[in-house]
Amino acid sequence: MSCHSEKKSNAAFDNELKVLLMGNPNVGKSVIFSKLTGMNVIASNYTGTTVSFTKGEININGRKATLIDVPGVYSLKSTSKAEEVAVSILENENADAIICVIDATNLERNLYLALELKEKNIPMVFAVNLSDVAANQGIEIDIEALEEELAAPVIPTIAIRNKGLREILNKVSEAIYSNKKTDEEREKLTEDELWKRSEDIAKKVQKIRESDPTFLEKMGDLMLKPFPGIPIAFLVIALMLGVVVGGGKALRGGILLPIINNLYAPFVKSLVSKFVSEGILYNILVGEFGVLIKGIEWPFALVLPYVFLFYVALSFLEDSGYLPRLGVLVDGILKRIGLNGGNIIPIIMGYGCAVPAILGSRAATTKKERIIIASIVSLSVPCVAQTGAFISLLGEQSVLALIAVYLISFFAMFVSGVIAKKLIPGKSDPILLEIPNLLMPDIKALLKKISIRTKHFMIEAEIPMVIAIAFAALVVETGVLNAAAGFIEPFVGGWLGLPKEATLGLILGVLRREFAVLPLLELNLSTIQLLVASVVALFYLPCLSVFAVLIKEFGVKTALIISSFTFVTALVVGGLINQISNIISLLL
Repeated sequence: MSCHSEKKSNAAFDNELKVLLMGNPNVGKSVIFSKLTGMNVIASNYTGTTVSFTKGEININGRKATLIDVPGVYSLKSTSKAEEVAVSILENENADAIICVIDATNLERNLYLALELKEKNIPMVFAVNLSDVAANQGIEIDIEALEEELAAPVIPTIAIRNKGLREILNKVSEAIYSNKKTDEEREKLTEDELWKRSEDIAKKVQKIRESDPTFLEKMGDLMLKPFPGIPIAFLVIALMLGVVVGGGKALRGGILLPIINNLYAPFVKSLVSKFVSEGILYNILVGEFGVLIKGIEWPFALVLPYVFLFYVALSFLEDSGYLPRLGVLVDGILKRIGLNGGNIIPIIMGYGCAVPAILGSRAATTKKERIIIASIVSLSVPCVAQTGAFISLLGEQSVLALIAVYLISFFAMFVSGVIAKKLIPGKSDPILLEIPNLLMPDIKALLKKISIRTKHFMIEAEIPMVIAIAFAALVVETGVLNAAAGFIEPFVGGWLGLPKEATLGLILGVLRREFAVLPLLELNLSTIQLLVASVVALFYLPCLSVFAVLIKEFGVKTALIISSFTFVTALVVGGLINQISNIISLLL
């Protein structure tokens, strides 16, 4: 045994072990990571979810070990951001072992990466995941023969049902402590040789019997065709909106608001009255923008119902494998704005939150595409908190106004995309998107994901909301609002046609976009005023967290350009709607 090997062997006993979890995208790698570590890791069924890696603790033969969820890649050629990160981890983390996850339904393609990893001469265990799906498709894999071909342990797994996961850890333990790692250089195969070897192994170990396609397989194929794919897409989106809007209004109006208005608010006001006399402090606590009242009402009663149901719908679409199919359908439209259909995924993520959407743009293959995605998400994609605020503001008074806001959003997305395509230098690549199996999501995994996302939103949103509400109360009670309103009233009242009290929304909107909307709930506005205010809020400055991510990903200059464009667009478009409305009123 070489000196290097002996040193590494001793280190395995003296230091914490390190295991890499690797594989192609969409093979269930993140699910295995979540199951093995018990960490709250969101597993999504599409490419680009885990561009940044995640670490968690596992127990191997009674010893602590670090499991690193490496970004899903097809090869180690470093032709994309994900591959660069994967290669960097592989070269720099000095891993004790690798768990390579293989999709049982796409064996030959997955074997290419498996053979590349074998050349790294690190102890390996292979997990052949989605074994149940493969069986349903008539695919049989000879596990023993595959073990012989790969010269490493192979475990069939069904990750969402925990099948085979304990065996993986046992085999990892055996692989690490068998001291098989040496400094011997393995012969490196060329790309063509790797593909040929993958094909040969697949032919030897895999049998595919003819079987009738299942209902889900038939549906998955139909969803990729313009007809009936496009009608199905409209139906899916309509159902999603119905669940979010209808269900959210029912939760808000039927349960949450009555609890707050009839029970919580009177109790808190009564309690505060016993200790604080009327005045500024009293108003800050339980007044018009009282922290103790609005700090519960806005996030929990007005926003949370829509956030929760949006995550229910989004998580279902992710885990079912539908989103990549939608990407294929919209490829022709997105090409017009310099993107390909695969970029629909981060855009849809933007309807949850712009931060993961911008980070998710790393899956795009060119910088131009990334900047276009970041620009249209920052400008015209309302996050779930904004959506909740819009529904609360417009839903009761005018459903048409609510629809108009989203039509304006889609139009602005297209126009800004066309402009960005022409102004931003660089190229856009054609669509290269893997289509995963269409599956019925695992209920436990789905509920866990919804729970994690909702909890994460409340942690992220509640503190800024309370701070913003406290700031609003101070601004109102100290007279700062009146001073600011007096200064910009000619613009707010003349150009936008809004009362001076709407100035508060413009001030708070810098902190979080939904705060450009929520203060308007306290005002008695006309339908046109509601539409103008909502459009301004839609296009307004990105919230502070989004601005910080823009700086991190693209630099200060690009972040300022995007933010300035959104701010100017908000005021110009909002004002134009008001002025056009005034002209129409005069003509009538």
